[in-house]
Amino acid sequence: MTDRSDPERDHLWDEFHRSVNMTSEELRAFLMASASGEDALPVDAEQSMPELGRGVLTVLAKRKVDLTPDDLDTMRRVVELVGSLKGGPSAAEDDERRRVLMEVGHDPLKPSRTED
Repeated sequence: MTDRSDPERDHLWDEFHRSVNMTSEELRAFLMASASGEDALPVDAEQSMPELGRGVLTVLAKRKVDLTPDDLDTMRRVVELVGSLKGGPSAAEDDERRRVLMEVGHDPLKPSRTED
C-alpha cells in the first residue's frame, strides 16, 4: 500500500480549512443569492457564481486524498486571498472586502474554525 501522506498537501489542506470558515451550505446560499442579482435566479445560477467560489465548493465536497492539481491551485489562491484581505482597510471599504472574502468561503464576522 502506498503512503498517501504529503506534508505540503496536508499543510495546504489545514491552511485552507482555517481560511474557509463557512460551511458548503452557507457558501452555496451566499453565492446563489449573489448570482441572482436584482432579478430572479438566472437559468444556470451555478454558472453565474464566481469561478473561485465554485472551486471552493468543489474542494469542500472532497476528501484530502481525492484532491486534483486544480483543487490544490484553488486552495492556494484562497489561502493567499484571505490572508491578504484579513484585517482589512477602512470601514468605507469593508462591505466590498467582506463580499470578496465571502465569495471564497471566509466570513470575517464569523469566528474561524479550528481543528485543535
